[in-house]
Formats: sequence, structure tokens, C-alpha cells
Amino acid sequence: MNTIRFTAMPTEIAQALRAGDADAYGQAPERITSPGDGMPCRHCLDLIDAGEEMLVLAYRPFPALQPYAETGPIFLHARHCPRYEAVEILPPMLASPDYILRGYGQDDRIVYGTGAVTQTHEIAERAGALLARPDIAYVHIRSARNNCYQCRIDRV
Repeated sequence: MNTIRFTAMPTEIAQALRAGDADAYGQAPERITSPGDGMPCRHCLDLIDAGEEMLVLAYRPFPALQPYAETGPIFLHARHCPRYEAVEILPPMLASPDYILRGYGQDDRIVYGTGAVTQTHEIAERAGALLARPDIAYVHIRSARNNCYQCRIDRV
């Protein structure tokens, strides 16, 4: 099985958004106070504590616009936080019982038949199996309830 890496939002993008750069819809990120209860930061891949300032913004985790380049809402710590860098360690923000895992090809398009709701404790195994396929370049983890982008999984 492949060694996998949970890949967070690039630091350069997080820093630019914190500095007021426009999100994927050309809007300034909204600054709000976290109510706690499951607000995952897409840079450190940890939960944002209640009372902390956070950003809410539209994010497109793809390099270019194309029909499969989904855009959606995400949360980000308003303060600096370290980018998640662990290999094969489930990020702390993955606290729900299950998530959607979906494979994408080198062309950044969904590889049909790869999407499945996956129990959280089975994410690494399923992602490794998907990444063993030559037609899968990377995997997205998305919320099983709202389809929100969580993070990407890559081969190491």
C-alpha cells in the first residue's frame, strides 16, 4: 500500500487570505468569531476553538477553472497557524464518523466510481487503495453531510 500524506491548504494561500486577498469568488474573507463545535481550519487541519477569530471564505482546491473544479465554503484560523505536515496520521479536524473520499486524475477531474462515504477510521486504508491505482493522482476528503472540502491526500 502507498504511504499517504494529508495535504493542507498551501501556506502562501492561507497567508494571502489572512492579509485580505480575495477568495475564489473575488470576495474578501469574512471575519467572524468561532462558535466552536467543529469548525475545521484547512491550513493546520485542526479545529478552531470557540471564541477564536476565524475566516469564512470560498475556496477552490484546483489549479484552474473547469467543470469539475468545485468551489465551496471553508474555515481558516484568522491568526497564523502551522501548516499540517504529518504523514499517515489522521488530522485532528477529522472528527465526524464518516467522510466522502473521491479520486481525481492528473487532469483534476473526478475519476468516476471512486467516490464513497468512508468511515473515519478507514480513511487511510481507502485512500491508499485509491492511490495504488495508476489513474488516480490524488484524493479529496469531503464532508459526508455537506460535501465541504476538508483536505487532499497525496502519495508520498
